[in-house]
Amino acid sequence: MYHTDRGLEELERRRGDESVTLGWLGEQLRIYVDLHPDDDAAVERIATWLARLDDDE
Repeated sequence: MYHTDRGLEELERRRGDESVTLGWLGEQLRIYVDLHPDDDAAVERIATWLARLDDDE
């Protein structure tokens, strides 16, 4: 189990029944990076990965 699994499990438990848009998610990630600028590279990698999920390898 990775350390992040606990956070992901909490997210699923607390907000798993909600529906969100990618626009909302993008805005929340921008707010997060504004508050935690040292995490910008990780957020960038996650956002790029999500954006390219359907791309052919």
